[in-house]
Amino acid sequence: MALKGAVAASLAWLVGLVAPPPFAEYPYYAPLGAVVAVSSTAVRSVKDSAQAVGAVLLGAVLARVVGALAVPVVVEIAVVVAVALLFAGWRLFGEMGTWVVTSALFVLVLGGAEKVEYTVAFAGLLVVGAGIGVAVNLVVPPLPLTPSELALDRLRDVLADEVDVLAGRLETEGPLRAQEWQERRREVAPTIARARESVAAAREAARANVRARRYGGWASAQDRRARELGTAAAVVDEVVRLLTDWEHADRHEVAFGPRLRPVLARTLRAFGDGLRAESRDVDDAADGAAAATTGAAAAVRDAAARCEAAVEELAEAIRAERRTGDHDMFVAGALVVALWRGLAALGGLAAADARD
Repeated sequence: MALKGAVAASLAWLVGLVAPPPFAEYPYYAPLGAVVAVSSTAVRSVKDSAQAVGAVLLGAVLARVVGALAVPVVVEIAVVVAVALLFAGWRLFGEMGTWVVTSALFVLVLGGAEKVEYTVAFAGLLVVGAGIGVAVNLVVPPLPLTPSELALDRLRDVLADEVDVLAGRLETEGPLRAQEWQERRREVAPTIARARESVAAAREAARANVRARRYGGWASAQDRRARELGTAAAVVDEVVRLLTDWEHADRHEVAFGPRLRPVLARTLRAFGDGLRAESRDVDDAADGAAAATTGAAAAVRDAAARCEAAVEELAEAIRAERRTGDHDMFVAGALVVALWRGLAALGGLAAADARD
């Protein structure tokens, strides 16, 4: 992206220099449009450019209207900024809304006595620069699959660590403190959000992208991986929620109790091992696919099998406790159901590793 931005901005600058008056007097605005276009995906670059141009034109109109008022400059600036900020939040402009304010201030303060020529040059060069940026983006469209893989790796590691800490807490300290685990849930949320945003960006980048055909296998496997890790994240969150609500020291009747907590801890450790067994190695081969080895997929399947055995052990222990105890174990059963969903996610991760 840095290289493409440099190329697009340089080309836009050269075009601005050879443009006829009044454009040649303000060549530095063309690179601005180029940078707007190359800083996003191929599809979004067209949309972003159109939104930026619309925002610039609106800002210029606002500046012209306010500039016609017989008021001090400080009042003009205050009014222009206030009105422009209102329009900047308009959904029509999306993330390009800040250009309304930028354009209005440029035209009002820098336009001087030639506001019409300045406005035409500013908007025109921005359009030209954006067109150059779009063209560069279409020739070499971005496909940020590696950043998405890294975000998913981070999510996998955070989930596995969360499960391990929870298991250790159950093994050594007994009932949980609700406040402690509510804080841990909040800490995991940003990692989940970043992974989702990164995968969504890669999915959008694959549209109208000539490179997507070359890396199609990797992109499809990444989508599957993102779905399964999303399920695993939901399972971990549900496990933490159930335990913080029903397995803390303030409750008269806890969900598991001292006899079942060690079994649950072993099950959680098995689930964490299954998550860690899932791995990715980016292959720089000519076809560009990111293919994990067959051994990696087998490792996930083996870990999933061990986790399945652990869940079965937990389910049987709960049945035995229900037969000999005096409560229904509904919460424990709900947690087992959640772990079954986690097992299904591990199976999906093994399939993603296999790479169709």
